[in-house]
Amino acid sequence: MDSKLLKQRLLIFTGLFIQNNVNAQMYVSPNSYVFANNQVVFVKQQLELNAASSNFYLRTDAQLIQGSTSGSTNRGLGSLSVFQEGTTNNYQFDYWCSPVGGSNALVGNSAFGITQLKDVVDVTNSINSTPLAMNNYDGTASPLAIAPYWIFKLTSASNYSDWVQVGATSNINAGEGFTMKGTSGINLTTVNGVQNNPGGKQRYDFRGKPNDGTISIPVAFEQFTLTGNPYPSAIDLSAFLIEQTNCTGIAYFWQQDKTVDSHFIADYKGGYGAFSPGTIGSTGIYVPATFFSYDGAGNEGSASGSGGNYGRRFSPIGQGFMIDGLVDGTVEMKNSYRVFVKEGALNFSEFERNVNSNKSKTTATHMSDIQSVSGFDYKTVSLVSTPQIRFNTLLNNQGVRQIVLAFAPGATDGVDRAMDAISSSDDSPADIYFVIDNDEYLINVVSFDMDKKIPIGFKNKSQANFKITVKGMENFTGANAVYLHDKKTDLYHDIKNDFYDLTLPGGVNNTQFEITFKKNTTLGVDETVRESFVVYQNNSTKNLTISNPLLLDLATCNLYDVAGKLIFNKKDLGTNSSYDFSTSGLSDGIYIVKIATKDKIEVGQKIIIRR
Repeated sequence: MDSKLLKQRLLIFTGLFIQNNVNAQMYVSPNSYVFANNQVVFVKQQLELNAASSNFYLRTDAQLIQGSTSGSTNRGLGSLSVFQEGTTNNYQFDYWCSPVGGSNALVGNSAFGITQLKDVVDVTNSINSTPLAMNNYDGTASPLAIAPYWIFKLTSASNYSDWVQVGATSNINAGEGFTMKGTSGINLTTVNGVQNNPGGKQRYDFRGKPNDGTISIPVAFEQFTLTGNPYPSAIDLSAFLIEQTNCTGIAYFWQQDKTVDSHFIADYKGGYGAFSPGTIGSTGIYVPATFFSYDGAGNEGSASGSGGNYGRRFSPIGQGFMIDGLVDGTVEMKNSYRVFVKEGALNFSEFERNVNSNKSKTTATHMSDIQSVSGFDYKTVSLVSTPQIRFNTLLNNQGVRQIVLAFAPGATDGVDRAMDAISSSDDSPADIYFVIDNDEYLINVVSFDMDKKIPIGFKNKSQANFKITVKGMENFTGANAVYLHDKKTDLYHDIKNDFYDLTLPGGVNNTQFEITFKKNTTLGVDETVRESFVVYQNNSTKNLTISNPLLLDLATCNLYDVAGKLIFNKKDLGTNSSYDFSTSGLSDGIYIVKIATKDKIEVGQKIIIRR
């Protein structure tokens, strides 16, 4: 593309993608603009937005991709403008990474500041937001006013005290992530069918010189760095994590309990979800955050819930996340990771939109063609989940910790970079994890073997209760049973159909328990009795039916949700041949029925309730 071709007053892109082997650069002259709507614009080399009146608008999922293999040579006093919506109100954090820096005539990427975030007026016009005083903690939606007190960045650090307050200054470098709280109230202005803020979802107009080229991000051994997607296009997060070997290959995403409206750290309830890319031919594995409370110094307290599960393979514009360093050095964000993927659950690209997004709405088995700088054939990427077992554990009757055991042919029983996800929780008063090389992991990828035994650990500062069960199996049929084996008592507890309830004294227990797929015991009398019960959920009549053909004397029948929380309790049921319990008032989902006889024989069975 010749640099003179864009000198006309207005150029609207309705669809343009220039292949990598075409040399091109884009020049936008004074009093001119480029408008791209719902399409990708590809520029092989540099972009020059020559004057302050030279603008480039990306609207309705439009993205800009550049193809150089070195540092950015973008320049100019003009601005690229792209919208992105936050997901929080004035009390909770989003983690961001800006796609633009400050506009100037110098070549290369430049630093960003929140004064570049604009309040949307219409499809091309925005007005300046108002940075509030540092003692004002509450941003507002109308007019858009941002509280700079909450703007922090984290570069190669492991402690809460290492966060650096940025405020309203413009010193967030390209590739550096930053925290920002949302705004209170609503903003009724609607552009392209999207309201500026319907409540807890503030839209921002990022304006400035677009970031481009190779961006170096410092990392340090066993320390976290807040970074993210630094471009005005989506990136293939898996490609970045797999290739950049100076980090562990895992990305961590902050999630916060949005029912808590407080600025006090002691009231916060949040945590980090972990994304493992696995192989480049998969969509990866995401484990939601466990919501921990925090004390005034930022140390983790008790757990109190969990976050949603999101598609993370492709990071949308503005997405911030943490990475963990393997060495003292740098990782590089490159144009080769840039792709044209529109944000959405079905595209595995979610900033954080829909809780419990359903990714099963497509019948396709592989991705469709995706335009990219690298030329990677995304049609080879399987949409079928990596074979896995998800475990839910209710921690001391408070929060739920989810961990994932996944299976891949090339995985080892040791630590596999970009597969196994170490826990980011160091100080939690109660937690469960896989034990790999005496460390704590949320995701453990191994090759499957029916005889394999997977070490699992518990830690708790004082006596604590754990209720563990299999939440679900995805694309895994290798085993019909899953047990928690207590090596101390040599007892096997069925956690596929039931949950196991255990209370442990304070301390760290990394050697007593393991996950197995079979048990080394013969079928006894108690097992024969257990198998005589038939537990059946009749969704047409909205009844739970229990058949008791041996007319055993039943002491209790309890119903729990999949997290182990008690739904109802029935006592002294007698010796009837069958029982019916109404489930008409219960929400759709998986539940666990636990029956106990007067002879202390217990039976567990999962049921599915659908309305």
